[in-house]
Amino acid sequence: MAEVTPIRTAAEVALIERFEGLKNKLPGSGEIARGRDEAFALIAAAGLPNRRVEEWKYTDLRNAVREAAPLAERPADAAALVDKASAFAKADAVRLSFANGHFVAERSDLAALPAGIAVTPLAAALAEGHPLLAEMGKVAVAKGNFALALNSAFMMDGALIRVAAGTAVDKALHLRFVNGGASPFATAPRVVILVEDGASVTVHESHEGVGTAAYQANSVVEIVAGNGTTITHARLNAEQADAIALSTLAVTLGAKAKLTSLGAVTGGSLSRHQVFLAFAGEHSSLTLGGATMLRGRQHADTTLVVDHAVPHCDSRELFKTVIDGEATGVFQGKIIVRPDAQKTDGRMMSAALLLSETATMNNKPELEIFADDVQCAHGATCGQLDEDLLFYLTARGLPRAVAEALLVQAFLGEALELVEDEAVREELVARAEGWLGERA
Repeated sequence: MAEVTPIRTAAEVALIERFEGLKNKLPGSGEIARGRDEAFALIAAAGLPNRRVEEWKYTDLRNAVREAAPLAERPADAAALVDKASAFAKADAVRLSFANGHFVAERSDLAALPAGIAVTPLAAALAEGHPLLAEMGKVAVAKGNFALALNSAFMMDGALIRVAAGTAVDKALHLRFVNGGASPFATAPRVVILVEDGASVTVHESHEGVGTAAYQANSVVEIVAGNGTTITHARLNAEQADAIALSTLAVTLGAKAKLTSLGAVTGGSLSRHQVFLAFAGEHSSLTLGGATMLRGRQHADTTLVVDHAVPHCDSRELFKTVIDGEATGVFQGKIIVRPDAQKTDGRMMSAALLLSETATMNNKPELEIFADDVQCAHGATCGQLDEDLLFYLTARGLPRAVAEALLVQAFLGEALELVEDEAVREELVARAEGWLGERA
């Protein structure tokens, strides 16, 4: 039988050549190097995901990525680049800064870290074989994912963060990713956060584009939460308008753990944010939300897999998407209930508001249930603004643009209320108002 040779795109050829040229220069040896090779083998075999790959059916990366940008080196003006960032500036937080995927110690509050938190730059951790590296890749349902494998192959820097057992961190930890430059580049930062038993922490995550060049970002944040932990998380995508941005949040929750997370998206020409979460201990809960605002020809994909592998766990997912112009939104959500996960309570909802006739929303909610004593539900809606409500508001003297803005704010508000930090919540509301103001 004749051997079939796949036809590779220019971007795929460039990725293969780039990895071969870089792999011996990337930090880490032994298991780390073997892990890089295994991850890239998946990429080389399958190529860039396209519409024929079910998980990427609505986000054709092979068509979108015509050229593979070179992996960014640490910019000479890293500190100046970070200083251009503005996201979550009013939040009371300890900041860890990354410029084009590289840790910037001089713009990170290392001396002000609260007691019980230890931070190690990932480049140093990879080089020395830090024991916390064993915590990477814990979420089984994320294995084989293209974006995660690409990051695993090319990761160069980031951070390892350990929150000691029993620590109640009084200040938020702000992961500040800033991207900018004059020519195209790619990034692959990775952050691993180990939250030990009984600890609680708030994590803010911002991704901002401040340069003029289009870039290809691919970030991964992994959270390994022990028993009895409490974690609140807020994430903002404010990438540069021409950026292609892939991001992954991978979480393992121990017993009696609680995670609340909200992701907001306004930036990037094409973005895909993935959440992979596995319940590893009983009596844990997840509250996950999203607020996405798109216009022009933006494309934003939110994909999540929640794996209920143990009994007595709850999950709630609520995602709101507002789409204007010729933009496209994607929501793919899956709840898996394993055979032993009795008494599971999982509910997932995606709601989209279309502000133009040319806006598009693709919804794909799924349930895979292999247990019988469970309560699970999912739903998805797409619609336009209620003309009766608009008439009610305009009849009382409000201009139509103002009336529309009020209804959109109310629509997004249910998701944004998940953010507990008042300063962060107010900023996200302000960004939504700014988006609506520019639209008007």
